[in-house]
Amino acid sequence: MVTLAEVAQHAGVSASTVSYVLSGKRSISATTRQRVEESIRELGYHPNAGARALASNRSNIIALMIPLRTDIYVPVMMEIAVAVATTARTHGYDVLLLTGEEGPDAVRRVTGSGLADAMILMDVQLDDERLPLLRGTDQPSALIGLPADPSGLTCVDLDFRAAGALCLGHLAALGHRDIAVIGEAPAVYERHTGFAERTLEGLRGRARELGLRLLHRPCEGGYDAMAVTLARIFDERPGTTGFVVQNESAVEPLLALLRQQGRAVPEDVSVVAICPDQVATQASVRLTSVAVPAQEMGRRAVEHLVAKLDGRGGDEVVLLAPELTVRASTGPAPTTP
Repeated sequence: MVTLAEVAQHAGVSASTVSYVLSGKRSISATTRQRVEESIRELGYHPNAGARALASNRSNIIALMIPLRTDIYVPVMMEIAVAVATTARTHGYDVLLLTGEEGPDAVRRVTGSGLADAMILMDVQLDDERLPLLRGTDQPSALIGLPADPSGLTCVDLDFRAAGALCLGHLAALGHRDIAVIGEAPAVYERHTGFAERTLEGLRGRARELGLRLLHRPCEGGYDAMAVTLARIFDERPGTTGFVVQNESAVEPLLALLRQQGRAVPEDVSVVAICPDQVATQASVRLTSVAVPAQEMGRRAVEHLVAKLDGRGGDEVVLLAPELTVRASTGPAPTTP
């Protein structure tokens, strides 16, 4: 293993100069800095993480709290996590992944142990019980999600309220008046998870503005659960011609069941989804959709957090504007005979 002393000898400088180049604690001339950095690259030197942490009083680690529940769509969460990890690495930070459903206990463990310099929280609920602890500590944090009260917090999220309104506006413009929403699993709403609740607010608000009939039904996802949910929808609202789906695991079962019932998409029924582009484009009918910008959300959260760690940023709420892409699953509402 290459030592700091060997780097210094190779660059023709003192060991303390190499240390200052690495830590940035003192101003070093551009020529000397370049020589040291070239020696570091040529020799393949990697500073000892423990020594670096002791010297800087930092761990250079960001904790990412991502409870992996059975009722969430794990690929989206993992896409966000990968974006967090890769962006953090470009800023010189590693990521500690916490996947348990520990709630406040995990926050206390991180803030009380020095495990990490900062935290990013996912799966944010409207009245998340972790938030009082975040507001009560000096450790920087960021949320990928939006609680009911974001004051004193840094939050990055898709504007799900606007996404819901956008989906409904698209169907209304095509003449659909009876619209059903196939939502997440019931437990997601029981926890008052922010993204699901805010989407529903946007849908209901737009329905009132446009005078539409809206029916919301949570669904566990999967073929059997979707069959029960769809039968219930058409029993309660037989004139339904538009669907908004916010449940990735329900997308393909819904399309299959509509085909079995002889309902053509989009001639008889139109479907809009809030989902990753990959889900929309690989469905049996290419779905008109609002994409979930997972990578952008992860990247933005890290960049805001690093700015806070460097003393360059304060608390703010960043809501990414939704974009609707029209594909093959939506068309004009069928005319009644």
